[in-house]
Amino acid sequence: MFHPAWIPDSLDPSIDRLKRLRVIAGVIASLGVYTYVQGGFDIMELMENAMVASIVLLFLTPLTVGVMLLVWRRTGTVRQLRASLFNSFKLLVLFVGCVVGLVLLVQSESSSMGFLRSLVTALTSLWMAVFVVRGAVRVSGNFFGTAAVHRSLPALLATVTSWLMASWDLVTGDLHGLSLTMGIVFILGAPVTVTAIALLETSWLKRRYGIRLGTHPASLPPTPGPVRPTELPHVPPQQNPYDHPHPSTTVGHPYAPAPQNPYAPGAAGNPYAPGPQNPYAPHPQPPHRPQRPYGG
Repeated sequence: MFHPAWIPDSLDPSIDRLKRLRVIAGVIASLGVYTYVQGGFDIMELMENAMVASIVLLFLTPLTVGVMLLVWRRTGTVRQLRASLFNSFKLLVLFVGCVVGLVLLVQSESSSMGFLRSLVTALTSLWMAVFVVRGAVRVSGNFFGTAAVHRSLPALLATVTSWLMASWDLVTGDLHGLSLTMGIVFILGAPVTVTAIALLETSWLKRRYGIRLGTHPASLPPTPGPVRPTELPHVPPQQNPYDHPHPSTTVGHPYAPAPQNPYAPGAAGNPYAPGPQNPYAPHPQPPHRPQRPYGG
C-alpha cells in the first residue's frame, strides 16, 4: 500500500539500505532513551510524538513541494507534474490517516471495557502498530512517492522535515531526560544523518545521471531503470541447444535438426546410402537379336 507500482525503482539500492539502517538505528536509540533514561516506556508519549510528526508532514511536505514548483516554473510547467503530485499527496494523506487512527485506537482503550472488547481492541491496536511501522519504513525510502515527481525531491523533503522536528525539540528544551550535551547529540543525530545520506544521494544523481534539484523534471535527461539480472544487455537469451525445439520455433534455428535423418537409408544427400541398384550385381544383358548381313 505504501509502495505502489507507480513509484519508480531506486537507481541505487545501496542508498536505500543506508536509509533503512538509519531508521533502525533511530528506533533503537529512541526506545533506549524512552525506556531506560526516562524511567519507563510511555506508549502515550510515543503516540503523541507520532501524531505531531504526522501533522508536521501533512503541512510541511506540500509547502516544500510548492516552493520547488516555483523554482521549476522557470524551465517547465506545473501541469506536466499534476498526476504524480496528486498520487504523492494521496499517499501522504493515507499514511497520516493511519497514524491518527492508531493513536485514537490506543486512546480508546480503558479498563471499563469488557474482556472480549478489550481483547479485540488490543489485538487490533497491535496489528495496526505493525502496519504503521512497516508503512513508515516504506515511506522513509520513497518519501510518499515524491521520486515520481523528481528523483532528488525525497532527499530534500527528508532533510527539511528532520531539521524542523529537531529544531522544535531544541527550542522547547525537550532533552528527554538526558544531559545537555547528550540531549543535543541525541536530538541532532537524526537530522545530521539524514542530511548526510541526502547529500550523498543528490551528488550521486548529479554526477552519474545529470539530475539537478533545481531543474524541472521534464527537462531532465531520461534515466535508465535499475539493471536486473534477467535484463543484462550482454547475455544472450538462454536456451537448451540440444533440446528439440517446438515446430513453430525451428525456422532459422541453426541447431535445429533437419526435417529428416540424412543418414537414413535412401535419404537424399547421404553419400553412404546404397544407390537405387546394386553396383556389383551382373548387368542385365540386352535381348539377342539376329544381325542382318548388312546391318539393319
